[in-house]
Amino acid sequence: MYLADRSAPVGAKTAPDGGPVRAPAVASTVFALGAVSLITDVSSEMVTAVLPLYLVAGLGLSPLGFGALDGVYNGVSALVQLTGGHLADRVRNHKLIAGIGYGLSALCKPLLLLAHSLGPVGVVLALERTGKGLRTAPRDALISLSTPAELQGRAFGVHRAMDTTGALLGPLAAFFILNMAVGGYDAVFGVSACVAVLGVVVLMLFVPSGAGAGPGPAGAAKPAAANPEGEKPDGVTPAGAKPTGVTPAGAKPTGVNLRGAAALLRLPRLRALALCAALLGLTTVSDAFLYLLLQDRTGIREQWFPLLPLGTAAVFLLLAVPAGALADRIGRRTVFLAGHALLLAGYGLLLWAPHWPALPYLVLVLHGLFYAATDGVLPAAVGATVPAKLRATGLAVVGTSQALARFGCSLAFGAAWTVWGAGPALAAAAAGLCCCAAVAGFVLRPAPPAPARDSATDPARHPRGTR
Repeated sequence: MYLADRSAPVGAKTAPDGGPVRAPAVASTVFALGAVSLITDVSSEMVTAVLPLYLVAGLGLSPLGFGALDGVYNGVSALVQLTGGHLADRVRNHKLIAGIGYGLSALCKPLLLLAHSLGPVGVVLALERTGKGLRTAPRDALISLSTPAELQGRAFGVHRAMDTTGALLGPLAAFFILNMAVGGYDAVFGVSACVAVLGVVVLMLFVPSGAGAGPGPAGAAKPAAANPEGEKPDGVTPAGAKPTGVTPAGAKPTGVNLRGAAALLRLPRLRALALCAALLGLTTVSDAFLYLLLQDRTGIREQWFPLLPLGTAAVFLLLAVPAGALADRIGRRTVFLAGHALLLAGYGLLLWAPHWPALPYLVLVLHGLFYAATDGVLPAAVGATVPAKLRATGLAVVGTSQALARFGCSLAFGAAWTVWGAGPALAAAAAGLCCCAAVAGFVLRPAPPAPARDSATDPARHPRGTR
């Protein structure tokens, strides 16, 4: 472990007792972004909760048409993430790009009131997902840049917990509006648009502008504790070197070009994270398919089906922060792989214990634990690997690889379910997840410690002619 110097640096603020002022464990920027995500998720999940029924029952779309729209809804965001991340790093203003993304998504909500066929609805959903893709990497970069390396897991856990609170409230709000308002679907879309605008207003008023200062007060760099898994946190620099991402006072941050962004792929740890995120994403069954499997294996009645996502979200909400703090303490690799092991256990229960009365509760708990152990831990690991000026681009590279892999998994799993049936398709996914988790465990293994030099044979300690 690195031992941080406990004396206050020159120019640091001091408490009345003479000691240094401690920075909060979670920065105010994280809470502000969490509030924005909470409000935006209420808006998004209100639409998501009613969209399948609206499209199929309201507009009369065929299952093939709905499948095409679902592919657009999930695939466009993944493709745009790289653009959003690179633009944020290039213009050195993460809040601006995130604001454009949030604003575009908010603008699309009322447009659903005017779309009454497959083409217009597809265009509106593609634009809405474009907004999500633009904002994801810059938002996560703001979280990472405002947090010390040793507290990244906790910070992302707090943000994901607040985000998930919105995911819980959105479907409930849509349920009550559909049952109480006249013209239910139009009322849901209208209220959703108003809530989305509120999220943009909160972003503009309460999230700091600029590229994001380094962690700690006034953007000062802090010494980071060594990661128990052997990961090297960002910001730990050799003696005499300038800290990464800290801009001298009065200097204008330099932009990032495509060549500099492409150079990220030369970072071995980032390549490993992107590879493992893609491998595990290829065998991670989508949420919608998991809930359909749960209904297929247990015979849950249709009126209870919309409540299944709330079970996952509730567990995720309760455990996101503890899981992030645990990852900071024992290592992100350990928690990340444990999350996939819990998902594998859920697959096993669906395959071999379909008649247990407690099966739905156990699977939803395991599914929520999986998200708590992975959703915030992965970007925290990326943040500890990528230089500050390329943080959004690095997050986008890993996020895009994971999202595209999960999209491919959804297509393959749907085809396997159609050809083989639900049971064999899930068994194949479980076998693939087991193999990919083993590969990820090997690829992400801690780097061996550098061998200590023998002072008796070290040429640096015995220049030529002194022996």
